[in-house]
Amino acid sequence: MNASPTAQQRTLANDRFLRALRREPVDRTPVWMMRQAGRYLPEYRASRAKAGGFMDLCRNPELCCEVTMQPIARYGLDAAILFSDILTIPDAMGLGLSFTEGEGPRFERPLRTAADVDKLGVPDPEGELRYVMDAVRTIRGALGDSLPLIGFSGSPWTLATYMVEGSGSKEFAKVKAMAYGDPELLDRLLATLVQSVTQYLLAQIAAGADAVMVFDTWGGVLPPAAYRRHSLEPMARIVAALKAKAPGIPVILFTKNGGQHLSQMADTGCDALGVDWTTDLADARARVGGRVALQGNLDPTVLFAKPERIRSAVAAVLESYGSGNGHIFNLGHGIHQHTPPEHAGAMIEAVRELSPAYHR
Repeated sequence: MNASPTAQQRTLANDRFLRALRREPVDRTPVWMMRQAGRYLPEYRASRAKAGGFMDLCRNPELCCEVTMQPIARYGLDAAILFSDILTIPDAMGLGLSFTEGEGPRFERPLRTAADVDKLGVPDPEGELRYVMDAVRTIRGALGDSLPLIGFSGSPWTLATYMVEGSGSKEFAKVKAMAYGDPELLDRLLATLVQSVTQYLLAQIAAGADAVMVFDTWGGVLPPAAYRRHSLEPMARIVAALKAKAPGIPVILFTKNGGQHLSQMADTGCDALGVDWTTDLADARARVGGRVALQGNLDPTVLFAKPERIRSAVAAVLESYGSGNGHIFNLGHGIHQHTPPEHAGAMIEAVRELSPAYHR
């Protein structure tokens, strides 16, 4: 599946985000927020209530478009990101995904045996996952040529943690037991997920995504050798496949708690790395040596502080990265549910006011 020419050649009114990903000059640091369309916004809560449930919302392209556009309308951000969930791929594999309010995701049929793993197929992006592609197409139409659209997927390792554990976890005992006790079985699972994520992201690009991001939420729970084998290497294979088929589309990798791995992540050939708040951006910039752009990295809990404190924290992040190209301002992870929306607005306004000094 090749990316559509429009995805790689689209002329956008605001391409600040894409230029920063390419480490080209910009007038100010672009800004968007992980989970920018979400429960902290009253308009999102109204849309979700209208849908009836979280997955009902995810499967409704028009409502996905509606909630994707809500933070754009409210804040005037520099990029939109597809509203969806990282677990759409394992759901399409037939594991029986459900969401319970306050408890998070749960799979009815988690992977427990080699037979469970070996019977998995690669979902068809325009079949079982067509609702996601329809959402991308609908959002692209709503955005027109105004802003870039970010597509995304969970990383193979992160998807595997949910598929093996059956839900979220604190210890990751079951998936780590597989990693240490039967690593070849985990490799087979990850190989299927590499294919699935690659096809899923290429389909999002063909449907209108201008950049894609791989969320490796749980890579940081692995020790270094296991991280390289089970998290980094699968992501590197995805990057290589995306670059072979859609060379003009920027790819962002993000491993939460992955600061020690940034140099190796940059070696994958990706265009940018997300950095969480546990790593100083100046240190991150030194480690990657200008090979990739950096995205981040305000601690999301800063947004519970007063606006003047938020402004100071924004200033510290900008100062940490310093002058020059290749920085996208973002949170170090997703925005918290109870964040006051006006505090997110204070952060965005501070980025707009303070960042031009770093681009003269």
